[in-house]
Amino acid sequence: MSVVLVDYHKGNIRSVERGLQAAGAEVMVSDHPADVRAADAVVLPGVGAFSDAAATLEELGLAAALRDACAAGVPFLGICLGMHLMFAGGEEHASADAPAPGLGLLPGVVGRVPAVDDAGRAFKVPHVGWNSVELVPGAPSLPQALFEGIRDGEFFYFTHSFQAPQTPATVACTCHAQSFPSAVAVPGNPQFGVQFHPEKSSDAGARLLANFVRLAARDRGTGITSGF
Repeated sequence: MSVVLVDYHKGNIRSVERGLQAAGAEVMVSDHPADVRAADAVVLPGVGAFSDAAATLEELGLAAALRDACAAGVPFLGICLGMHLMFAGGEEHASADAPAPGLGLLPGVVGRVPAVDDAGRAFKVPHVGWNSVELVPGAPSLPQALFEGIRDGEFFYFTHSFQAPQTPATVACTCHAQSFPSAVAVPGNPQFGVQFHPEKSSDAGARLLANFVRLAARDRGTGITSGF
């Protein structure tokens, strides 16, 4: 099965590429819209600012290609900034009143990680390090399958200053100052976003990437070469 790893020139993607290859996928690193539209599955990684990344995706023609692929039901995984870009907009290098436009796969605006909790206790921002991820009770079966074989409350590696809004798309949460979505899913499709970095999250992260590749292969009716 061929996975297109979208290269929009925002961060090192090689560790994600290696993780997908270890999961049994044939990985094509590409910044060409035609490759995205023809993909069996798409992974959108990234680090950096929401507005800059969104503008680059638009300039390269990748934003339209990603929307087309997702509208066609192509399996999708957004990682960290890639998850943020799934939403309608983001405040980073913009504002709550005039957010930078995202892909619009999910409603809501990505905002800053709060520096204090409800009791006024201070928390470090950015949120960097290992933290637990817990599935939302009653999460749909597809997102549950993404976490198959992974202990609920397992620790994954995070590094971010902005976080997704709480919406019905939230399927897993993590707490840092406040509870925030650490995994989201587009209803009815094998299309997911994770706030953490699975490629930096040891065995649990490798398992999640393998689960995504398996889900995508099943959805597309294709095979994988190895993996868990």
